[in-house]
Amino acid sequence: CQVNTVYKGNYTETMTSAISAFRAKEQPHIVQVFEVGTATMMAANDKGAVYPVYQLMEDTGLEFNQDAYLPAVVSYYTDTDNKLLSLPFNSSTPVLWYNKTKLDELGIEVPTTWDELRAAAKKAKQGGVDAPFSFGWQSWTQIENFSAWHDIEMGTEENGFGGINTQFTFNNDKVVGHIQSIADMGKDGDFKYGGRRGDSRAQFVNGETILWINSSAYYGGFQKDIKDFEFGQTMLPLENSAADRPQNSIIGGATLWVLQGHEEAEYKCVGEFFNYISNAEQQASWHQNTGYVPITTAAYDLSKQQGFYETNPGTDVAIKQLSLNTPTANSKGVRFGNFVQVRDVINEELEAVWTGQKSAKDAMDDAVARGNELLRKFEAANK
Repeated sequence: CQVNTVYKGNYTETMTSAISAFRAKEQPHIVQVFEVGTATMMAANDKGAVYPVYQLMEDTGLEFNQDAYLPAVVSYYTDTDNKLLSLPFNSSTPVLWYNKTKLDELGIEVPTTWDELRAAAKKAKQGGVDAPFSFGWQSWTQIENFSAWHDIEMGTEENGFGGINTQFTFNNDKVVGHIQSIADMGKDGDFKYGGRRGDSRAQFVNGETILWINSSAYYGGFQKDIKDFEFGQTMLPLENSAADRPQNSIIGGATLWVLQGHEEAEYKCVGEFFNYISNAEQQASWHQNTGYVPITTAAYDLSKQQGFYETNPGTDVAIKQLSLNTPTANSKGVRFGNFVQVRDVINEELEAVWTGQKSAKDAMDDAVARGNELLRKFEAANK
């Protein structure tokens, strides 16, 4: 078996391209889709476009044990019968990255709460740091994960897991208060917005920003690119006014979906490839070199046995966050239709807050209203 890879652009472009290819009967065997495309791919499954992973492994007679995969990862991609629809591969979660050298120099402790983070950013600004705090993928880090971390509902019907008749509720007081507090940091120069995806990475790498919330998967790149200071990663801060303790974070990254319409023998190759990339050695190596979480318990155990976490402190933060507590209806993930477009809406509304055009309350109310329109369109198309 030989696997040929074809680059089709970013996550959104890749998913759109695969859907178009399926309609033209030119679909790939496997497509890598980010987590927010899950509801769209599940709708495609209902229409017969997807070959569910559990079914493929069963049909090809290949060994497959769903229990081998980390529960926090698997729960995002299972159907209502808890059967795995796609194969998790590059799964990550947001963490708080920090510039240890600069924090030590300024006598600032690594923050564990948002109160501490706000105070740290203020002190850093006074100490000459240009833009102390920033983040990337803001819907994922500041709304989706903020909500899960504090066990706050983001939408009805268990964040969409219970049905496509879900409605958004993230214009609640806790999320609004959180967004407003960041906007207030921006007015003081303690926070600088750096873009919708990973654009603000440069701010952290060049020392302009010393507290940065984004994916654990930046680890590999930081190892190569950061030479001038010591960096670290720690758990997401807790907003004490929103919760007494953290719940768990949720994943990002992507899974591998199999599309229908190919030869049986080729699907056996797909299954063999999936088993290969899931084996402990491959997964441990992938995890250790990138910062993505190991998707199996065996890969996590192997990394521990190899002493990876002892020699690289903080590299197990992502796994600890994901498995901190048994996920609740508010923290097992999100499964909203048209969520790629909803994230664009959230980005627009948050940017209006950062530029001072809207209050957090108005922006979140507008994001929910616009988002709910997109949910109703998805529901109408998939009834």
